[in-house]
Amino acid sequence: MPLITLKTKIVAPVDRCFDLSTSIDLHKQSVEHTREEATGGRTEGLMQLNEEVIWRAKHLGQWFTMTVRMVDYERPRYFCDKMIRGPFQSMEHQHYFEELDGGTLMTDKFRFVSPWGILGRWANAAVLKNHFTELLLTRNEAIKTFAETNRWKEVLSS
Repeated sequence: MPLITLKTKIVAPVDRCFDLSTSIDLHKQSVEHTREEATGGRTEGLMQLNEEVIWRAKHLGQWFTMTVRMVDYERPRYFCDKMIRGPFQSMEHQHYFEELDGGTLMTDKFRFVSPWGILGRWANAAVLKNHFTELLLTRNEAIKTFAETNRWKEVLSS
């Protein structure tokens, strides 16, 4: 099972970083290159415990639909979302937030298991792990940019 771990230092309060990370609106903006849209469940605002969102996006030239549920939520320190329907055998994304002097350390742990047995393991190593790492880095950069500027108000004050 591939594991991607990313750490992002953000010069902003931990609660702001947490809320931006649960924002469906910011998520859509941060990965707009995938034409990702929320098509069902909660489609805007901040995700809460046990809520679901159905995402439709184009990755690696293919359209995918995936239902994700917020399965754990301890604001502002931690939340976890899991795929409950979609293209993977399993997918889990854990988000940790730790206060630092003058800011926040945001840590992502993203695990996924591809279907297709040995072919899936090859796809993980050859393509998918790098693809998801780049996607998460892009998303984290958007969270950092919004959190460290007044742009956070565009997402959190509505």
